[in-house]
Amino acid sequence: MTRAIVGIIGGSGVYDLPGLEDLKEEWVATPWGEPSDALRFGRIGETQVVFLARHGRGHRLAPSGINYRANIDALKRAGVTDIVSISACGSFKEDLHPGLFVLVEQFVDRTFSRQSSFFGNGCVAHVSMAHPVAPLLVQRLAGAAWVEGIPCITGGTYVCIEGPQFSSLAESLSYRAAGYDVVGMTAMPEAKLAREAEISYATVAMVTDYDCWHEGHDNVDVASVIAIVQANAGKAATLLARVLREFPADHEPCPVGSDRALDNALLTQPSARDPELMKKLEAIMRRVEGR
Repeated sequence: MTRAIVGIIGGSGVYDLPGLEDLKEEWVATPWGEPSDALRFGRIGETQVVFLARHGRGHRLAPSGINYRANIDALKRAGVTDIVSISACGSFKEDLHPGLFVLVEQFVDRTFSRQSSFFGNGCVAHVSMAHPVAPLLVQRLAGAAWVEGIPCITGGTYVCIEGPQFSSLAESLSYRAAGYDVVGMTAMPEAKLAREAEISYATVAMVTDYDCWHEGHDNVDVASVIAIVQANAGKAATLLARVLREFPADHEPCPVGSDRALDNALLTQPSARDPELMKKLEAIMRRVEGR
């Protein structure tokens, strides 16, 4: 069995993880460049944890300026088997109100200027994204929320936009009409890269606003987003502490194969692979090297 190490990626307003014991920090070098911040290693209970601030401390990085490949590669090199991503989001549903946590199950990628894969010319791979979220992680998060009395629902679709601007009214109405549930700027390509790296992934989407479709509410702005995030920071910390204290010592095989995503994804024959790209893929492909 593989030892479970849980990565926590903190989004807007979530720049540290309270309660992390035996804390140490380390900048992890990757062939894809520099991650958003130093990785913070520690434990909660008996669970080994690695925390990364997605935007960097002080929120230095815009959604499109984040080096998602470096972030996921660094977590992979740190031995992370499971990632819980914390993200702010807007809501397209009346009942998905500000302050609610949504454990989304699907993503729609509307980004267009980000590096969305570790693979490419010289080593071609196509991983399945049919079920992008690890169900056992979602179950653990939902159970912890229920025990702690944190308002939370499971299910729904997160549409990821490029940003950094919020949606226009026409965009907001079209996403709502399409049946999407929440909108954010950072789940993609993060979830895709986690799948390529064979790391189980789940998102806790914290609703901060109704985007701009709702006539009864002000249009979204940074001040309102941060106010809700800060109000929810304690709940997020409580949720994560509960999940991490009760996390199994060994990584549980993922029912949707997120931890075995490369088994049937590689197309390029070993003899035709680009040696330089293969050096960069060393951490990502360690389990399937030579196939």
